[in-house]
Amino acid sequence: MTGTPLGDRHCKRETSQLDASQAQSLLAELHPDWSISADGLALQRRFGFSNYYQTIAFVNAQAWIVHREDHHPDLEAGYNRCTLRFSTHSVGGLSDNDFICAAKIDALVMNTN
Repeated sequence: MTGTPLGDRHCKRETSQLDASQAQSLLAELHPDWSISADGLALQRRFGFSNYYQTIAFVNAQAWIVHREDHHPDLEAGYNRCTLRFSTHSVGGLSDNDFICAAKIDALVMNTN
């Protein structure tokens, strides 16, 4: 871990799984709506929107961000909602990359409100 804010960092191809205390420490740097799944393997957040257009605009904007980081979440989108679920499959759980992308999504949402 480094002193650089999560949103200013970039994902690395070579990464390692975080232990529970490391994950909790990074979780504290994110918007409070993010949570770690009960099994400890994913970082997740549900976003709500007024309509389908806003939902799909968010899906497209987050896709652009995560594609640049080469770290893609699982997502579920509906008419007025989208749930993102980050996990680093190559390490079998959470890595810094999940929290970096979540911080970048937080910045996106803050800049559009």
